[in-house]
Amino acid sequence: MADLSAFPVTRRWPPADPSAIQLYAFPTPNGVKVSTMLEETGLRYEAHRVALTEDEVKSPEFLSLNPNGKIPALIDPDGPGGHPLGLFESGAILLYLGDKTGRFLGRGPAGRWEVTQWLMWQMGGVGPIFGQVGFFVKFAGREIEDPRPRERYLAEARRLLGVLEARLEGRDWVAGEYSVADMAIGPWLNGLDYYGARPLLGWDGLRRVPAYLDRFLARPAVQRALEIPPP
Repeated sequence: MADLSAFPVTRRWPPADPSAIQLYAFPTPNGVKVSTMLEETGLRYEAHRVALTEDEVKSPEFLSLNPNGKIPALIDPDGPGGHPLGLFESGAILLYLGDKTGRFLGRGPAGRWEVTQWLMWQMGGVGPIFGQVGFFVKFAGREIEDPRPRERYLAEARRLLGVLEARLEGRDWVAGEYSVADMAIGPWLNGLDYYGARPLLGWDGLRRVPAYLDRFLARPAVQRALEIPPP
C-alpha cells in the first residue's frame, strides 16, 4: 500500500485507496481536462472535490500541493522510480499522464511536438482569454462600466476561435489524431455556453468549431468527466 502521509493535502482530503492516483479538482474547464484524460486512459484514480473558495483552494493543505492555489492538482503514488509524485498545472498533468500511459501525445517526435504546440496554445491563449470573457460577461466584470476591457477580451476570443476554425479545415482533431490538445481545448469551448458568451463571439457563424465541440462532447469519457468530481 502506498504511503501518501508526506502530502499534507491527504489529511484534509484522505484517500480511500492510497495506491490510486489522487485528483484534487472541480468540474471547471481546467478540472475537466484532467478528469477527461484519466477517464480516457482508464487509470485508477480517486477524485476529491476542492471547491473554488478561499477556505479550500487557499487552505494550507491544498497549497502544500499547489502553491498557486488553483485546481487541478494530482498525486501519483506510482510516480517516476516508483515514488509518489505531486503535480499541479493542468497542461503539465496532461503531459505527465500522456508519458505515463504512452497515449494521446501524437505519433513520434514530430507528432508529439504538434500536439504540444496546440496544448500550449490553449494554455497561453484560450484558457486565460476565455476565462476573462466569463468574468466580464457572466461574473463581477459585468458591473464595470468602461466597455474597453470587455471588448478587448471579446475581440481576442473571436480571433482565437477564428484560428481554431481555420486549423480544423480537413481535420477532425486539432493535431490530427485525438490528443491531450483536444482534451484541453474542448472544455473551454464548452464553457462559452455556460458564460452565455456565444452570441457575442459569433459562434453561429462558425462551422467547424461547433462540429468539433460536438465530436468532443460525444465521447463517453468526456461525458463522465464533465461530472467529476460531482459539483
